[in-house]
Amino acid sequence: MTQNLLMALSTRSQYQEIREKFRQPVTDKGTILKTKPQSTQKDILSVCCDPLILAQQLTYIELERVSNIYPEDLMQIVSHMDSLDNHKCRGDVTKTYNLEAYDNWFNCLSMLVATEICRVVKKKQRTRMVEFFIDVARECFNIGNFNSMMAIISGMNLSPVARLKKTWSKVKTAKFDVLEHHMDPSSNFCNYRTALQGAAQRSQTANSNREKIVIPVFNLFIKDIYFLHKIHTNRLPNGQINFKKFWEISRQINDFLTWKQVECPFEKDKKIQSYLLTAPIYSEEALFIASFESEGPENHMEKDSWKSLRTTLLNRA
Repeated sequence: MTQNLLMALSTRSQYQEIREKFRQPVTDKGTILKTKPQSTQKDILSVCCDPLILAQQLTYIELERVSNIYPEDLMQIVSHMDSLDNHKCRGDVTKTYNLEAYDNWFNCLSMLVATEICRVVKKKQRTRMVEFFIDVARECFNIGNFNSMMAIISGMNLSPVARLKKTWSKVKTAKFDVLEHHMDPSSNFCNYRTALQGAAQRSQTANSNREKIVIPVFNLFIKDIYFLHKIHTNRLPNGQINFKKFWEISRQINDFLTWKQVECPFEKDKKIQSYLLTAPIYSEEALFIASFESEGPENHMEKDSWKSLRTTLLNRA
């Protein structure tokens, strides 16, 4: 049974694995000092300047990737924990490729957002880029695409972006503050869970696929299943099976399966999706270099970091 399960999972993973190869590797665009991109260089705004359209294309990608995740993938989390409890080694069964590919998509989107912001030369254009992504995240929230929304916010909260104080001082941050409120991690992401519950209720009574869309923050969804299984025992003190625990895990997985079956109501834009899936993204080091070149270091810690980066680059040269 285990072999058959692994074979099925491997087959389902092939599509994702092939497509992941199209994503160019994280590139270090700051290998030479003072090499800012040309103003004519292609960026996301040259491909799509409408936040709603970009949010819709992100949702299209999310639904496409979610459709490749099956109950077997999710149950690997529980299965792996049981194997650890029994002191057995399950090796690569701990995480299927579908789960890993979806997790990588979140990270790539976050890094792409940071790259698009940090590589802009002029402060005015950089401010526009930040406000654009805030609007995209807001549209994702309205659609019910919480995963892309969280990825965008995470990208803007990365240190190389967050430290651009002169840029942020020009940004109208009211919308961003609302988004961060929804994704506030306090009280176990209480605000997000309330918004997710509202989207789920809307989905149940919806008459159109547009209103049925619910894409949860996948990392939080996985953690919920993990902790449900970790905290609650399989059996009650009297020796009976803890059906309440397994019913709750089953309910959450069933909700996810219902949401993933929603047919995307948005028409695919190949040009936009090609950019989102294949545009080069900066490494963490390159992001800091671009950030420091845009706005110089302001304290001793940043000056030391910038000095260290310059030394590293000069040694490479």
